Amino acid sequence: MIALKHILVATDFGEAADAALAYGRELARTFDATLHVLNVADDAFVRLGGDAYIAVLPELQKGIEEGARKQLDQLLIDNDPNPIPVKKAVLTSTAPAAAIVQYARDTTIDLIIVGTHGRGAVAHLLMGSVAERVVRTAPCPVLTVRHPEHDFVVPDALTTTAHA
Repeated sequence: MIALKHILVATDFGEAADAALAYGRELARTFDATLHVLNVADDAFVRLGGDAYIAVLPELQKGIEEGARKQLDQLLIDNDPNPIPVKKAVLTSTAPAAAIVQYARDTTIDLIIVGTHGRGAVAHLLMGSVAERVVRTAPCPVLTVRHPEHDFVVPDALTTTAHA
């Protein structure tokens, strides 16, 4: 028997992450699990660095993180009469894959779901893949959801019509 009690969806607020969130919601609902939704905000201090920016960076970083929290709030509005338990998190890091894996370790996640863009070989070679790094280093199974691709999550109205 598969027991999923904590499911993590990592989001960068893109279309692939939205597809991953749809899977996460359905799996959390099916397994009566808590859905963790994580955004890894970029660390402005490390990216911009330098003493010249020291006065501006704390406010800039606070703005980045607050913006991510607001986007998470909007993303997770659930009009379902039986909402699933959700935990939102924003972490700051320049290494999103490592932050996702560490969060999964710290919160004993049972399944990680990440979206992938399905980039070509050259783009993958030059930029790497957060999803691939998560798969290689995660302490639990990882489901990658490619967008656009075959979709297994069907809206409830279509399910009802298909079974009729």
